[in-house]
Amino acid sequence: MKVILLGYMGSGKSTVGKELASILSYNFIDLDDYIVKNEKKSIPEIFADKGEVYFRKREYHYLQEVLAKKNDLVLALGGGTPCYGHNMDIIKKSVHSSIFYFKGSIEFLTERLFKEKENRPLIRHMESTEQLQEFIGKHLFERGFYYNQTNNIIDIDNKPVKDIVEELIFNLLK
Repeated sequence: MKVILLGYMGSGKSTVGKELASILSYNFIDLDDYIVKNEKKSIPEIFADKGEVYFRKREYHYLQEVLAKKNDLVLALGGGTPCYGHNMDIIKKSVHSSIFYFKGSIEFLTERLFKEKENRPLIRHMESTEQLQEFIGKHLFERGFYYNQTNNIIDIDNKPVKDIVEELIFNLLK
C-alpha cells in the first residue's frame, strides 16, 4: 500500500507523513528530499543552477522510481508535483495507493509560509504577506484542478498534526 500526500507547499505533508508512516510501520519518502539526495544538490541550488524545467523533469523521473517500489510507504509530494507533465496520471494509476489532498486556506498557508520563505525558492523573493497571499491564491487556482482529482480531501487549517494523522487513519480504514 502506498499513501500519497499532495497539497500546496507548507501544508504539512512531510510532518504528517513521517508521523503516519511511523504509526503504520511504513517507509516514509519526501519526494523533494529524495531528489536532493539523488541530485546531490538542494532544491534552491537545482533551481539556480539548472532551472525549473530541469527540476520538473528530474522530479518526474524520481516520482516514477518511487512509485515503482514494492514496499509499503507514505510519500509526501512537492507542492507542484501533481501539476506538471503526466505526474497526476501516474500518481492516480499507482497500484494499491490512497491519495490525499491536504487543503489549506490562502490565509492559513500565507501565515505558515511567510515565516519560512527563505527555504522556498518559489517565494523567497516575496517582501510582504499581501504579495505572498496573492501568489498563493493564483497558484491554488491553477493547481486546484490537479489537487481536486483525489476524492480524499483533508482540511488542514489550524489542525494539530495528531488530528490530521487520525483523520488519515480513519480514511484508510474505511
